[in-house]
Amino acid sequence: MNDTLRLGPATGVGSLPGDDAREAAKTSTGTFEDFPFLPELPARGPGADMIGRTAGMLVELYARVEPSGWRLGDRPGRDTRRARAWLGEDLDALEEFTQGYEGPLKVQAVGPWTLAAALELRSGQAVLSDAGACRDLAASLAEGLRLHLAEVARRIPGARLVLQLDEPSLTAVLRGEVRTASGYRTHRAVDRQVAEATLREVAGAHGGGPVVVHSCAPDVPFALLRRAGAAGVSFDLSLLTERDDERIGEAVEGGTRLFAGVVPGTDGPLSDPAGSVMGVRTLWRRLGLSPGLLAEAVTVTPACGLAGASPEYARRALAHCVRAARSLADDPE
Repeated sequence: MNDTLRLGPATGVGSLPGDDAREAAKTSTGTFEDFPFLPELPARGPGADMIGRTAGMLVELYARVEPSGWRLGDRPGRDTRRARAWLGEDLDALEEFTQGYEGPLKVQAVGPWTLAAALELRSGQAVLSDAGACRDLAASLAEGLRLHLAEVARRIPGARLVLQLDEPSLTAVLRGEVRTASGYRTHRAVDRQVAEATLREVAGAHGGGPVVVHSCAPDVPFALLRRAGAAGVSFDLSLLTERDDERIGEAVEGGTRLFAGVVPGTDGPLSDPAGSVMGVRTLWRRLGLSPGLLAEAVTVTPACGLAGASPEYARRALAHCVRAARSLADDPE
């Protein structure tokens, strides 16, 4: 087996409730002392949501909020400035709480295909409807991510940056299930080789650094993501079926790290830590993998972002991830 990507035992997905950047950074760094993440706070409004935040990172492409969603325009406007200001505020807060930190640090952005499905052209149709526009968007995103990662590295020089690309719409893009603006038709399925090449281009913005692709949708295309250069795949464990076993087994044996989403993303009772990772242990037994590999190959996370949770539950859920990961390491059987 190849060397599995070595990262912390637990981390967050990205979004948190509330609108206080310092409180969010304090929660992330205080809970995940060996694998913090840059929090996202979509409750602040347009520009802090995942699409608007990533749109604000684009180079030479600009987006504004329309009643139907985010639409590309000719020049940076108030919405772009707001998105960039909030990202700067989040970076200021993270920098404050990571003084002297050395170790892995995760930052998130929307991947090219989910962005293409969500952003509109001037015509009102999704970028996804135009192959040339998709190429331009991917190139702009890659350049924007290069600049973003360089800025984070400058602020937190001891960090080993991990780039997470959020691709919840990827499966729908590959299957031709993304609806057109009218809602009556769907966009044509994107060729898998094109999808893979585009993801590889955007992942390349990290210059060989580790890239994780996150999707909390069913049927995550593990093999495609691995070929595109993903060193890790982040997913909702409850959505896996035994049909996924072979692809997951191949991924683990190929050195891909699994970010297993095991803690619910919305308020509810939490099981004991060992119970939360029972599904991971069961999967391991089904795959016939060595229990000793578990702690090396798995990072425990919430099932998805926590923007829809209460602040109190979000804090408990993140702390629960740490305890569940410890349970997995202490008792892999």
